[in-house]
Amino acid sequence: MILGIGTDLANIDRIQGVLARHGDRFRNRVFTETEQAKASRRKDEAGTYAKRWAAKEACSKALGTGLRMGIAWRDMSISNLSSGQPIMEVTGWAKKRLDELTPEDHRAIVHVSLTDDYPWAQAYVVIEARPLA
Repeated sequence: MILGIGTDLANIDRIQGVLARHGDRFRNRVFTETEQAKASRRKDEAGTYAKRWAAKEACSKALGTGLRMGIAWRDMSISNLSSGQPIMEVTGWAKKRLDELTPEDHRAIVHVSLTDDYPWAQAYVVIEARPLA
């Protein structure tokens, strides 16, 4: 069953401007060490951050809260499988909210899709509850 759906669109130039103005203060407030390491290895650092920004916004919407009620940017982290598929891990308050949404005898799976076409980055998140075997 679907527990939540969220999407967000981020402007890569806007994220580039925030990086230029606030640098590490912005990176450390919003992104985990894993996300920062990934972005630092990419030619399009701002695009990488913009996709992850959009994914965090989309996830917060799928959780039904937006970025309020105690959810923190770093409670949501995007990494990639060896295949390149993005995955979302939630911790802290976001995990607590996910657990509240998940019916008993089910496990939650957070699906995430990222794309960009300059100057836009987009993310789509679907939270699914699957019955335990």
